[in-house]
Amino acid sequence: MALAIRFHDQLSQTSTTSFRDETLRGLAATPKWASPKFFYDRRGSELFEQITEQPEYYPTRTEVAILTQAASEIAEIAGPDADLIEFGSGASRKVRLLLEAMRPTSYLGIDISDDFLRSSTQRLAADYPWLDVHALSADFCDELHLPKGFDSRCPLAFFPGSSIGNFTPAQAQQFLRRLHSLLPVGGGLLVGVDLVKDRAVLEAAYNDAAGVTAAFNLNLLERIRNELASDIDPARFTHKAIFNAVQSRIEMHLASVEEQTVIIEGRRFHFEAGETLHTENSYKYSLESFAALARLARFDSIQQWTDPQQLFSVHYLKRTG
Repeated sequence: MALAIRFHDQLSQTSTTSFRDETLRGLAATPKWASPKFFYDRRGSELFEQITEQPEYYPTRTEVAILTQAASEIAEIAGPDADLIEFGSGASRKVRLLLEAMRPTSYLGIDISDDFLRSSTQRLAADYPWLDVHALSADFCDELHLPKGFDSRCPLAFFPGSSIGNFTPAQAQQFLRRLHSLLPVGGGLLVGVDLVKDRAVLEAAYNDAAGVTAAFNLNLLERIRNELASDIDPARFTHKAIFNAVQSRIEMHLASVEEQTVIIEGRRFHFEAGETLHTENSYKYSLESFAALARLARFDSIQQWTDPQQLFSVHYLKRTG
C-alpha cells in the first residue's frame, strides 16, 4: 500500500535558466516578455485553480465532461498494464477520472510548482492507497528523464488543460518530439487541446468578471517583487487579454498604466505608458491542425473526443517507431 509519495527533484539539476535570468532577459527584449511557467508559484497555482471555477472559463469543465464520458474508452485503448504520467499535474483533479477507469499500478505527477505538487500528490496517495505515487519537480520545457523507481513499460502520458497551447506551434512540436523520445514505441499520449471558436467566448474566458485571471497575471509581478531585488509595483500595471486571429492565439499582457522605470536586480527597465509585458500565449487549434502537428512529431492520432459545442478536444496519440 502506498502510504507516502516518492518525491524526485530534477528542477535544480535540469533547469537551464533560473527565474532571475529569464526575467532579466525578457524585460530587456523588445517587445518585453515573461515566461508563463513562472506564473506557478504556490499563490499562482492557487489562483489558477480559482480561474478554472469561473463561469466564463469553459476549458476545465468541458474537458472534465469529455473525460467523464471517454474514460472507459481511454482505459480500453491504453490497455490493462498502462501506468500514468501527468504533465503539469496542478491539483491532479482530472487525472482521478483516469485513475478510477484504468486502475494503474503507478502514477507520476510532474510540475514546476514544488509545494503544490507535494500537497496534490500526497492527497492522491491518501485517496488511492493501492497506487504507487511518484512526484517529479521538473520544468518539462527542458529535457526530462523518468526518475529511478518509476518503471513502466507501457505508460500513458497525460497533458491536460490545453497547456500545449502555451507553446508556439514550433515549440509544441519540439515538446512532442521530446515526449516521443521519452515514451516507448506504442506509448500513449492523452492531450487536451482548446479549439478555435468565437472571439467573444475566447476573450471572456481570459477576462473573467471576478478578476481572478487579472490577479493571476499580476501575481507574476508580485513574485518578481518578492523573490528578486525589485521595486516593481503591480498596482501600476493592468491585465489585458486579447484574441490574435492571425496567430490563432489568446495573448495575455500586463500593460503599464503610466510611463515608469522599474529596478530589478540593480538593472533599470523603462516602460512607456501603455507598453506591455507579454506574459502568455494560448494557441487554439482545429482537430485537423493539431493532428497534423502531432504527425510531424511522429505521433499517430488514434482517437479524438470533443463536446457538442465543439469548444474543446481531447486527443489520444500513440508514439510510432
